[in-house]
Amino acid sequence: MTGPDTVGGTDGRSSRTASPSLSALLAALGTGAYVVDEQGRILAVNTHAEQLLARPAGDLLGHDAHDLLHRSRYGAPLPGTQCGMRQAYTTGRALQSEEEWFERGDGSLVPVSWLVTPFRTEDAGEPTLVLFHVPRDHDAAATEANRPHGPLPELERLALLAETTTQLTSTLDVEQALRRLVGLVVPQLADWAIVDLITEHDEVRRSAVVHAENGVLVHREDLEGPMPPVPPDSVMPLSRALRGVSSALAGPETYQGTPDSGLAVEQRRLFEETGIHSAAIAPIRGVREVLGALTLGRAQRPEPLTAADLPLLEDITRRAGLALDNARLYQRQRKVAETMQRHLLPQLPRVPGLRMTARYLAAPDASQVGGDWYDAFTLPDGATALAIGDVVGHDLDAAAGMAQLRNMLRAYAWAQQDPPSRIVERLDQAVLHITDVTMATLLFARLAADDGRWRLLWTNAGHPPPLLVAPDGRARYLTDGHGILLGTGSHGPRPDATAELPPGATLLLYTDGLIEAPGRSLDEGLHRLRRHAASLTHRPLEAFTDLLLERARPSGNDDDVALLALRVPSGP
Repeated sequence: MTGPDTVGGTDGRSSRTASPSLSALLAALGTGAYVVDEQGRILAVNTHAEQLLARPAGDLLGHDAHDLLHRSRYGAPLPGTQCGMRQAYTTGRALQSEEEWFERGDGSLVPVSWLVTPFRTEDAGEPTLVLFHVPRDHDAAATEANRPHGPLPELERLALLAETTTQLTSTLDVEQALRRLVGLVVPQLADWAIVDLITEHDEVRRSAVVHAENGVLVHREDLEGPMPPVPPDSVMPLSRALRGVSSALAGPETYQGTPDSGLAVEQRRLFEETGIHSAAIAPIRGVREVLGALTLGRAQRPEPLTAADLPLLEDITRRAGLALDNARLYQRQRKVAETMQRHLLPQLPRVPGLRMTARYLAAPDASQVGGDWYDAFTLPDGATALAIGDVVGHDLDAAAGMAQLRNMLRAYAWAQQDPPSRIVERLDQAVLHITDVTMATLLFARLAADDGRWRLLWTNAGHPPPLLVAPDGRARYLTDGHGILLGTGSHGPRPDATAELPPGATLLLYTDGLIEAPGRSLDEGLHRLRRHAASLTHRPLEAFTDLLLERARPSGNDDDVALLALRVPSGP
């Protein structure tokens, strides 16, 4: 076991050797002690605390002490608003308590008396010292065995329901919602939690069979998987719950008779394999339909679940149903959006000697679709048309507008052998009248080779400038040809610009999601992109694009990103 001379953190937080004065202070104390900072993170811990909590220092340092240790006498996470200890070290005042509960490393609970007091050291600032001890003649195993398992007191019940609401409504991922659900009820309410879900094709799947071992939730994967269909007339508890009829209690004896369905056979197997002697089953209802059922089972605890436990279980499943309904709806919309996006983003043309690749990264909260787009296609005269743009918005409306804009641009570019500026002028005139686009940026270009020399002709309608990177790492933005964005109603002439691409050069077209970040100027983003692009120019084009997207995109940016990268041949 480690000593008290370590200060630091986990999860990316730095670690360092504790100051001699702080180490000496903790080592000299004859009781459990740890030190927290203003946010409640554990900075240092002594060996007495490690022993009393059955946790090595590495499992304590850097963690929020309240979230990691503090529990109600029923084992539920204690809301921060009910934690006098947290209030003491955030306000910098001394406080003590005679009977609180900490969770040990093995998942058991231990009663503690504690004292919190601020103190100063020359080299540790103004942290808070927490002293605690276990009351005399206490036996941790006996406390766990004698911990009350009856219906929760009203305050505990409300705290659990509040935590259920918070945990389940803060995710739109079905699997994560299920993990949170079983973590809330095991081991606080039951030894086992079983979740049966009805799929969109009316098939039943046993999604989770979970119990706690040494404080860790363990899945019985051999009991999970597809289940027989729900019998329409069965009076068995699970069948009734999956039809949304009612909640019920059950036990091994419930399924000992002749089974009335394949579902009853699986239930008998569940009771035999888990040793559950008492269970409560409640339907999980969504807004429009029954989504499944939640079963709580007790095997190690001698007290059976009773009718008094059903209202709490139903409150939990009601919240779970709303959360799962929202998660399923989101995933359904995301699937539709992803399918739409795949059809909207084009296949790149094959141009002899020219390497080309593209990437699209959706905004995290935009149902995987948005208004950023790119395009590349071959023109009748053999030149390659390149386009990249951004329609205002981050939703399906923006994606639909993007599709209209792209298709119109293709039609104009194919039918009219004009410079890019004239094509974009006609497009801008049409935007307000025959599309749903409000405003958009666009960069449109023609790329053609003449005697082995590649020349780019472009016009820019309010879009970030293209970046040209030479093989030797020199990078510059093509800032000419710039005009006002589309959809403003101003239809003046637009400029064209031209540039020759050196042999082996890389041209990058991109949207503003690659360079913009809250609290940073656009110039900072452009500088960052140019530096990374210059450092990656020796990479193959696919690796260049992937690494540039990974390194140059600001971490705080939640916008879409579209990239179109191409590399001209290094010789004739």
